[in-house]
Amino acid sequence: MSLVRKKPGRPRSQGAETRAAILSAAESEFARAGLAGARTDVIAASAGVNKALLYYYFKSKERLYLAVLEDHLREFNCQALSLLEGPGPAGEILLEYVKLQFDFISQRRRHAPLFQQLMSAGGKSSENLIRKYILPRSRALDQLLERGIREGVFRPVDRFHTAISIVALTVFYFSAAPVLKSLGRSDAYQESNLKRRKEEVQDFLRHALFRSPSS
Repeated sequence: MSLVRKKPGRPRSQGAETRAAILSAAESEFARAGLAGARTDVIAASAGVNKALLYYYFKSKERLYLAVLEDHLREFNCQALSLLEGPGPAGEILLEYVKLQFDFISQRRRHAPLFQQLMSAGGKSSENLIRKYILPRSRALDQLLERGIREGVFRPVDRFHTAISIVALTVFYFSAAPVLKSLGRSDAYQESNLKRRKEEVQDFLRHALFRSPSS
C-alpha cells in the first residue's frame, strides 16, 4: 500500500470544459489579430479563466495558437480523407469534397483567416502541421484527380495547379468576406449568398475540369 498522497487535481470533466473554453476564446482572438497581435489577457478574460490557466494547459501562447490551428485541421481532415479515399465515381467525390470544404468553412467562420495565417507563416511549427494534415489530404486529392483523368472523367490537366485552383475557389471567398462587404456586397455568410456561391463553384469546376460538364 502506497503512503504517497496524490495531489488533488482538477476534475477531468472540468478540465476538458476549461480547455475547450480557452480554445474557443483563443480561436476568436487569433483569427482577429494573428499570433503576434493576440493578447493572452484578452483570451483569458473571454474564456472566463485566470491567465495562468492558459499556460497550465498550453505552456505558451505559440502552443495555444498551434492547438487552435490543429483543432481545425484535425476535424476537417477526418471527414475529408474518408471521402477522398473512399469508393465511388471520381467526379461525384470531387464535387462532394468541394461541398464538404465549403460547408466546413462556412460553419466555422474563423477557419479562413486562421488557414490564411498558416499558409503564410512559415517556420517549423507550421511546417509540422502542414506535413501532418495538409500533405495527406493533398496526396489524396491528387490521387483522385489522377484517377478521374485516367478514367476519362476529367480533362488531362496539371494536377498540382488544379488542386490549388480548387482550394482557392472555396477558401478565397471566405478570406475576402470583409473586402466584399466593403465593396458593397452583402454578407458573404448570408444563407442565400452561401447557396449561390456553392452552386457557382461546382458549376465552374464542371466546365473547367469535367469532360462532360452536364453529366
